Amino acid sequence: MARDELAGDEAARPEPAPLFALGILYTALLAYLVQVSVNLSVLPLATTSIVLGIVCFVAICCCQLVHALPQAKQVRRRYGRVTLTVQALLTYLPILVFGAIWGAAGGFLAASGLMLLEGLWAWVWYAGVVLSMAGVAVAFQLRPVEVVYVAVSTLLSGLMMYGLSRLVTLVVELHRARGQLARLAVAQERLRFARDLHDLLGYSLSAITLKSEVAIRLVHNNPGRAVDELTSVLGISRQALSDVRAVARGYRDMSLAGEAESARGMLEAADIAVETRIECADLPGVVDTTLATVLREAVTNMLRHSKVERCRIEVNEAGPDIRLRIVNDGVPERQRQRARVVGQLPMPRAAGEEGGSGLGNLETRLAAIGGTLTAGVQPDGTFQVVALVPLAQQTDLRSVS
Repeated sequence: MARDELAGDEAARPEPAPLFALGILYTALLAYLVQVSVNLSVLPLATTSIVLGIVCFVAICCCQLVHALPQAKQVRRRYGRVTLTVQALLTYLPILVFGAIWGAAGGFLAASGLMLLEGLWAWVWYAGVVLSMAGVAVAFQLRPVEVVYVAVSTLLSGLMMYGLSRLVTLVVELHRARGQLARLAVAQERLRFARDLHDLLGYSLSAITLKSEVAIRLVHNNPGRAVDELTSVLGISRQALSDVRAVARGYRDMSLAGEAESARGMLEAADIAVETRIECADLPGVVDTTLATVLREAVTNMLRHSKVERCRIEVNEAGPDIRLRIVNDGVPERQRQRARVVGQLPMPRAAGEEGGSGLGNLETRLAAIGGTLTAGVQPDGTFQVVALVPLAQQTDLRSVS
């Protein structure tokens, strides 16, 4: 629990960039407060009136922060109209006491309208505040150039305060989005790690189990072959250890041709008749690795989920695509009969198994390079897995049988 609380405190602590944006906003508000205080101090007014004016401007700054800060979103949603009305009163009523010099508060009110109102109404509010401040200057009989100065000053200060407020919001949202992307990247890496462990170790452990069972059966009648099988188990276990280290390093390069030979050896050890035919050009590394992973997972599923007597592995060019096709006869008779009636069916799961992730992992891998995966029972009663990967060009065709 203490660790969770510490993580929550770290997540709630503002990061340097949002603090910097907030610092800019606070500095601008403080500068305006100082400017207004200086302007009020030169007026022939009692000290009490000047202090009251400073307090009113501090209240305007507080309303501005409520309208600007991301942390005050809920307050704005519930009391936004109230705070905007209070700010409007604090903007116009002191003009009766301080005159046109109080017009500096107009920019804050204009910015608040842009932040709280939506669409055309926000800009109508903004234009109305600017024109009203120009009207105040006219009412106090300022010179035309001074009227223009008041209007332009209100316009610019309103845009500046709105821009600074939006800057704070955008920076906070950007850092929040960056944190979400970081968490998403961590989640994706965990999925990748789990996928690699499933795809790599599932095959190796299945092979170790199969070969160990073969060795146990042969240990009395054929000790020589039993020793060969145990030697193979040792090699596979070492490869599994290497696979785990490769996953930890974040990469794994596999060869489709090498994987086909390995699959042939394992299937023949299980007394399964195997036919392999690989006809394709030298494949790019990522395509070679992905198709090798598909082949490994398909063979693993074949050994786990069915009773196979014959298997055929083919790799060839299908137009612009490279196609990997694995066909076996290990389909229960009941499913064969259904296949003859309704056509192709999805891959059967082992009894008691809930939502294995093998095919889903392979679909994800193939989708990452633009490929597709189909698997199901065929009308002739065989089970087929087909992986298609688009490839722009293939050269140096080779055949491995």
